[in-house]
Order: sequence, then C-alpha cells, then structure tokens
Amino acid sequence: MTQLEQEIARRRTFAIISHPDAGKTTLTEKLLLFGGAIHVAGAVKSNKIKKTATSDWMEIEKQRGISVATSVMGFDYDDYKINILDTPGHQDFAEDTYRTLTAVDSVIIVVDIAKGVETQTRKLMEVCRMRKTPVMIFVNKLDRLGKDPFDLLDELESELGIAVRPLSWPIDQGPGFKGVYNLYQEKLDLYTPSKQTVTESVAFDDVSSPELEGYIGPGNAARLREDLHLIEGIYDTFDTETYLQGNLAPVFFGSALNNFGVKELLDCFVRIAPTPRYTKAEERLVRPEESSFSGFIFKIHANMDPNHRSCIAFLKVCSGKFERNVNYKHMRLGKQLKFSAPTAFMAQKKSVVDEAWPGDIVGLPDTGTFKIGDTLTGGEDLHFKGIPSFSPELFKYIENADPLKSKQLNKGIDQLMDEGVAQVFTNQFNGRKIIGTVGQLQFEVIQYRLEHEYGALCRWEPIHLHKACWIESDDPQALDQFKRRKYQFMAFDKEGRDVFLAESEYVLRMAQQDFEAIRFHFNSEF
Repeated sequence: MTQLEQEIARRRTFAIISHPDAGKTTLTEKLLLFGGAIHVAGAVKSNKIKKTATSDWMEIEKQRGISVATSVMGFDYDDYKINILDTPGHQDFAEDTYRTLTAVDSVIIVVDIAKGVETQTRKLMEVCRMRKTPVMIFVNKLDRLGKDPFDLLDELESELGIAVRPLSWPIDQGPGFKGVYNLYQEKLDLYTPSKQTVTESVAFDDVSSPELEGYIGPGNAARLREDLHLIEGIYDTFDTETYLQGNLAPVFFGSALNNFGVKELLDCFVRIAPTPRYTKAEERLVRPEESSFSGFIFKIHANMDPNHRSCIAFLKVCSGKFERNVNYKHMRLGKQLKFSAPTAFMAQKKSVVDEAWPGDIVGLPDTGTFKIGDTLTGGEDLHFKGIPSFSPELFKYIENADPLKSKQLNKGIDQLMDEGVAQVFTNQFNGRKIIGTVGQLQFEVIQYRLEHEYGALCRWEPIHLHKACWIESDDPQALDQFKRRKYQFMAFDKEGRDVFLAESEYVLRMAQQDFEAIRFHFNSEF
C-alpha cells in the first residue's frame, strides 16, 4: 500500500449540520475533546465562563452566541485523521453551509429530541440528497423530555426522505434518563450527568439476561426489551453499503452537553464513514488516489485577522499530495503559483503545513487571486464543477453612504461577494446594485464588516422582489423577446449571466406559463 493510499484510508472529512440551537457547536466541541485537540470544552451558552466555543471566533459570533462562518478543525483520533467542518446553523448563513457540503464526504445531522426535524434541517438534507452524501443522525438533548423515539424516527423518515436505522436506543429520557443501549457494539452505556467525564459502559450482548434489571430497574428493562424487539421487527438490519450510497441513515441518541453518546457516535463513525471520494470535474472524474495533485477553493474568508487584513482561501485537496513551495497551476488565471505558508486549522489557530492529502482542508493566503470554485492542479487542465449559489429570498439596494469612500465600498462588496456572504445583482435597467441574501441577519453582517474591515459606510434601500432566477433557452429569439418584455426586471449576476428578478410568485408563475421556451433555474449550477 503506497503512502498516498494509507493517508486516504485514514481520512474522514465531514460536516456537522443542524437547525440553530440543536447543539451542533457543542457536539463539535465534544468531538474535539475526544481527539485531545482541546482540553476543556468552552461552554457555548454560559456567560459565567468567558471561554467561548473553539469554533466560534469571529467578533460578531462572540457577541451573538451563534456561528456565522464555517470553521475547519482537524485532529487525530486512534489511527484516523478527522477533519470537521462546523457550519452555521442559522438559516441566514445557509449559503455558507451549502458550499461547505461540496467539500465533505459525509455529514452528521444533529436533531433536538424535543423539536424534531426543523425547516433548516430539511433544506440541508435536500443538498445531501442531491449529492448522494452519506448521512448519520445524532438525536441530542436526551437529558430533557422530548418526543417518543419511535415517533421521532417516523418523522425523520418522512421529513428527510431517507430510511433510518437506530444503532443506539435510549432508556427513558428527561429526569429519568438512564442511558442508551448501544446496538452497534452490543453494550449498555449508563448515564451520569457530567460535562467533563465520559460514560460507564458495560458489555451486554444478551438483553434477556436478568442482570439487566440490576442496572436499569425492572420497568426500564421490560420496556427496553420490548423496544429492541420492535426495532428488529420494523427496521432492516444495518447495512454499511446502503449507508455509503446515501440511502440509509444510522441514528444515535445522546446528550452532547453532558458528553453522553458522543464517543459511541465517533467510534462508529470512524469505522463506517467514507474515506475521501472521487470529485467530479467538467473533464472527468478525479479519484483521490491519483498521484497528481488537484483541489478546489470552496470558501474564502476575508480578514481572518483584522489587524493584517488577510484573506484566506480554503482549499479542499481532491487528489494526490499537496506540498508547500511547489508550483501549482491556477486554472482560471492560467498562472503557476506556489505557497510558502499554507496552513492547517484548529478554528482560528493556524499552523503551517508541509504537506496535505486528499480530504484535507488547507488555508492559502489570498491577496485577491482566488474566487470560490477555483481549481488548482499539478498541471493538468481540470475544472471542478461549480459550487451552487441558491436563489436569494431577501433583496435590498446597496447605496454608498460616504461618497469619498466609493473605492473601499466597491472593493468590500467585491471581496465579500467572492467570499459568498451574499449575491450581488446589477440591474440592467438602471445600473443599481442589489444585494440578495437568504436571511435578514446577512445585511447586518455585511454592513458591520464593510465598516469595520473596509472603512466603508453603506445604507440599504428597500426593493420589493420575490425571487431571482437564472434564465436560459435554446431559442435565442425567445430569450431576446423575454428580456425586452421584462427589461426593467433583468439583472446580471457577478459572472455576467442573465437573472430575472420576479416581483411576486404570481408574476413568476405567469412568466413560466407565457414563455415556455425559457428555463428558469433557482440555483446557479445548471
């Protein structure tokens, strides 16, 4: 086995996604704790402890107690190298999360036992389905009362459109929570509420044994036997292959805050989760074990360190070995570039790396050379498939509030849009710039960052729009006629493509009916 094959076999690159407040950042912290990457978990919510979560480090995140940018963290666990991408749960930052999903090989979805499946989770699952990404589900907050586990499993199946199979099963919940029975490893994990210590586990392959009562009491024992009997009857046995194809989601139960059920999730995850998979380029499929290096930029973070105004481009290594100080070809610019200080991450802490392997995420210092979706290779002409932009739902005109700073404002808008914070459209009728986002909070973040990072002041003006859609047609005449008829509502996106700005759902529906030769797309990857 070559060194490259060995390194690929030990890599696990995944994202953690959920609705806000389901406990995603807490779960990330606990996984880092097991990897020895941090030694004390930052209490995300507690104000008594001024230590914030490792993965939330931007100034605005600390003020609000939510994650607004995807963080990348790598650590070793047993013989595995694990790369976690912690994504913002807040729907206003969904764009960032959608793009992160293009750079991972699998996903862990966190669901709150009391709230079940929420809208944001549903949307993210659609992206996983589109890309056939394998999914694992962690049902969190079992130390609180919530839904009946069987009802929740039904809800997961119907709402997320995927078959599920529990690999651990809760013994009661809320104040009476006793622990879980681990079906994957056939053992009993008993619960002691504590934020820093780990569970007591007992190997237990025969649930019918009377010893069970001694651990969890007669009532719970009877119920557990009945539940397990039901599980065997209702659900197919767990099959790793079906999971890897993205058709079956294993489910674990636990409480991330109390460090319970997290190690069990991690132990199963490292065994069954996929190693880095092939990546689709426009020319061909690129396999990780190819000797020649290739990778793409899936995220750009401007001003990671505001004192140095530095941008960092996040590169996902797709094949071969990435090395420091070696020339690589930047496909879009057609230039050779080499990097003397590529970095690996532990949230904001960076360390310079000499080499990286498929599945790894490398930070490259960026002085405006990169855009999201750029490809780097060892010389071959490859273009990795575009990273989707979804149709925004909120729109505002952006106006310069300080005429002397128009250069800074334009630079700021350009950089933040390259970073993918939001989308900018230029109205073809009056040339005004329109910013489109998926959430209200984005406008605040843009204004805050323009002022604090670029010294530019902007103000927002209202515009009433329902949706932006990319249009195309095989009939140039029909396209031309459409653009003439709708000329006040036509815009260009950042790449200069035609975008139709529909005022209302009714207008959009009528346009789709009246112009049959036009195709309307709600994401930019078509």
